[in-house]
Amino acid sequence: MAKFLLAGLLLLWSSLPAAAPRVITLSPHLTEMAFAAGIVPVAVSAWSDYPPAAQTLEQVANWQGINIERVLQLKPDVVLAWRGGNPARQIDQLQQFGIRVVWIDPQTLEQMIDALQSLGRWSPQPQQAQAAAEALRAQEKALRQQYQQRQPVPLFLQFGQQPLFTASRNTLQNEVVTLCGGRNIFADSAVSWPQVSREQVLTRQPQAVVISGDARQAASAAQFWQPQLSVPVIAINSDWLSRPGPRLLLAARQLCAALHPTKNP
Repeated sequence: MAKFLLAGLLLLWSSLPAAAPRVITLSPHLTEMAFAAGIVPVAVSAWSDYPPAAQTLEQVANWQGINIERVLQLKPDVVLAWRGGNPARQIDQLQQFGIRVVWIDPQTLEQMIDALQSLGRWSPQPQQAQAAAEALRAQEKALRQQYQQRQPVPLFLQFGQQPLFTASRNTLQNEVVTLCGGRNIFADSAVSWPQVSREQVLTRQPQAVVISGDARQAASAAQFWQPQLSVPVIAINSDWLSRPGPRLLLAARQLCAALHPTKNP
């Protein structure tokens, strides 16, 4: 009888769902990627405001650094980190304490989508990570097919105003531009985020200016360029364009529609 009871308990135990891996994300775009993959992190970084559910989670990192003590208390199975925003010294500390850290630093849309798919190993719903990645690949392919034959529109990617910064070809933002049939006038810059002058921009004669912001900021930018440059100023949702996560494809769709307003189905 005891043998049958033990066998029944073992069968019941094996049928119970495994506990979901404990994941911590150390940047807002990694939080977005985690949720897209079906992961609800046990803690996140400051400014993790999307999806809305992320706003209710504990924050263990901000621009000042990582709360090492709290991360250790939470006993994560994995910490997702970003070289562009997380201090290497503190990440080294976490690893010395035996915490598994996975760096996610996508430099292209393809790398971002692959990274999202790879998060399936930490997700209680790995099929969601797979489906989300496939959906993004389909969106990218559709946009590329729709706009790759268009005459490239020379444009200026404007970040900030005083001073003026832009992006070179070595950025995800430049890839969004090319995906939509645009041509970044500073793609040939030797650095990823060059500071440029008003005169340099005017010399290259862009046919559009693309900013990261809203309609109010677009109006301010248009006034800044007057009277020498009278071209459309296209405002792209700041979070979509600046965060190297799944919503980059939303930024691309918004830019594509604005660059080719009469050519969309």
